Amino acid sequence: MDHEVEPKDWTHLADSVKINEQKEGYEHTIQIFTDGSKNEHGVGSGTAIYILNKLTHQIKHKLHDRCSNNQAEQMAIVKALQAIETVKINKNIPRATLIHTDSRITLDSLKNKKNHNHLIEEIRKTVTLE
Repeated sequence: MDHEVEPKDWTHLADSVKINEQKEGYEHTIQIFTDGSKNEHGVGSGTAIYILNKLTHQIKHKLHDRCSNNQAEQMAIVKALQAIETVKINKNIPRATLIHTDSRITLDSLKNKKNHNHLIEEIRKTVTLE
């Protein structure tokens, strides 16, 4: 479950996330597709990771029933970012990553410098989104 992060652990404003929702014509080595879901059967998240347009990872997690759909979406992003940290790619190929999410709340939370929830901070500390 998500919780507030102590002020000493907040991301510094100089390291804030920058989000551009789409860059047309830009080639991304890694593409991540995420989704979160909450229904009568429970809460879960799913992720598909493509490297050089080839599906390489599929990740799914069941979350506690008290978690929200937004937390499930954010957890999918966190788990995907953790997974790509260990991906081996030729040194000559840029590690440009594009994350596809349908979670407007997550995007708005990442833009909001006052939002210091744990999952949002985990995403912020892992990468800088442009």
